[in-house]
Amino acid sequence: MNKDILLESIISCPKCQFEKEEKMPTNACQYFYECTNCGVLLKPKAGDCCVFCSYGSVKCPPQQKDSGCCA
Repeated sequence: MNKDILLESIISCPKCQFEKEEKMPTNACQYFYECTNCGVLLKPKAGDCCVFCSYGSVKCPPQQKDSGCCA
């Protein structure tokens, strides 16, 4: 079964709860993300490969494809 890969995810800041839709990279992991509201620097939680897997509404493209962590 071929499922569609989503490229947009809503990042939610754990400090200020600000949410912003962002486009996910398809060729690399995004390890850091600076909240555009409060300026906190987000990093992946333990066991997650990128900020989208930790704080996004949609996991990163490699995780959506079940191809493992970003390479």
